[in-house]
Amino acid sequence: MKTIGLVGGMSWESSAVYYRDLNLGVQQRLGGLSSPKLALTTVDFAEVTHLEDDERWDQVGQLLAEAARGVERAGADFLLLCTTTFHKVADEVEAAVDIPVLHLADVVAEACRAQGMTRVGLIGTKVAMTESFFVERLASHGLEVIVPDSRHHDFLNDAIYEELVHGVVLPRTRNRVVGVIEELWDAGAGGVLLGCTELELLVKQSDVELPVFPCTTLHVQAALDEALA
Repeated sequence: MKTIGLVGGMSWESSAVYYRDLNLGVQQRLGGLSSPKLALTTVDFAEVTHLEDDERWDQVGQLLAEAARGVERAGADFLLLCTTTFHKVADEVEAAVDIPVLHLADVVAEACRAQGMTRVGLIGTKVAMTESFFVERLASHGLEVIVPDSRHHDFLNDAIYEELVHGVVLPRTRNRVVGVIEELWDAGAGGVLLGCTELELLVKQSDVELPVFPCTTLHVQAALDEALA
């Protein structure tokens, strides 16, 4: 079994989901007392979000690159960033280590294409929805990406940072997010990407008719495939 490297803390709720689901996945696949070999480091979410707010992405890249080097020194065979938004500096992280980075957008795009998708909606943080780093990576796999109308961006961002990263799941927020997803469906999306780990705490496939692609779940499954190959 290969050792999976995790750079987490963005937020701890997200890291907890990765840790839990990797363990459950190995138990399901191997049975008994089996558990994954992991090397995990977490950063201070307050520090990285402060740098994000100030658009000091060079410093975010340096911080996550150093965290990734620590995971590599701890024996990881490959690396996951337990975040969507901070994949904005994935290239800097990848350049800092000698182990492969399992990029979230590549994993998600492969899953979408496997289901015949060519056009998908993306909901996530304001950075993920408005900047090009994630959408362009998806587009390089032949996916057209639709993001919600700009009037929804602050709401989605606040739902993530003010509620979900603290483990607060509110029915009224779910109802409004479902409405946003339905707008993406009307705009021609064949599926919707839950482009933030915490959104998977809020929205399930049973909540919407449009096919849902839970990015963290897909990332975890790809990591298990790689670790157990």
